[in-house]
Amino acid sequence: MKPGALLMRRHAHWILLLLMLLLWQSICGLFQVSEFVFPSPARIAEQLWEHHATILAHAWRSFWVTMLGFALSIVVGVLLGCLMGSSRLAYAAMYPLMTGFNALPKAAFVPILVVWFGIGVGPAVLTAFLISFFPIMVNIATGLATLEPELEDVLRVLGARRRDVLIKVGLPRSLPYFFGALKVAITLAFVGTTVSEMTAANEGIGYLLISAGSSMQMGLAFAGLVVVGAMAMAMYELFAWTERRLTGWAHRGTQS
Repeated sequence: MKPGALLMRRHAHWILLLLMLLLWQSICGLFQVSEFVFPSPARIAEQLWEHHATILAHAWRSFWVTMLGFALSIVVGVLLGCLMGSSRLAYAAMYPLMTGFNALPKAAFVPILVVWFGIGVGPAVLTAFLISFFPIMVNIATGLATLEPELEDVLRVLGARRRDVLIKVGLPRSLPYFFGALKVAITLAFVGTTVSEMTAANEGIGYLLISAGSSMQMGLAFAGLVVVGAMAMAMYELFAWTERRLTGWAHRGTQS
């Protein structure tokens, strides 16, 4: 592949983002869209700079709350995934129930969590957990359940026990599934935190969105959305970088 084409592919997402921002700014300027309805990127940037201290404080609160819920989802998701993936009975019994639970709107849990834990960190952490553990659990279970029977038979002949097969072969083979789940789950965790903060918090980006919207500061509201998206993208890139370092063997045929 030519160096120019390779460089463009590596930075394609930034090029697309720049084109979208230019189109957005052009539409707002051409049609004179009111900033109280749909602010331009320039206005959002102004609000980011003007209220950077406030936004940073709310963003930090949303970030560490999301990380708590996400860490909890990793622990529970991996444990349940290992249980489901290593036992056909557990897979058949649990998967339909977990799928039905995942179909429930997580925003509906927020009022219940407020009754149980009060307004504050608790509902936000648990909402982030409830909305993000399912992809991790399913991907781990899939990675373990799809282990080739022939490979497992060979290992058993060589004297490996079921636990040895799970730890030494199943879990390493599930790493690509695991990191794929992390990249999906971290974005969902930020969604869960923001939704909870919009209903049951007096801090965080979700609370900032409600406050800005009620005072018709749409530029500030969009600035909050930009910050949430930036944090999610940063964590996504972190997991993608870690995935490339740890599971390069699984992507040999797709990398040039």
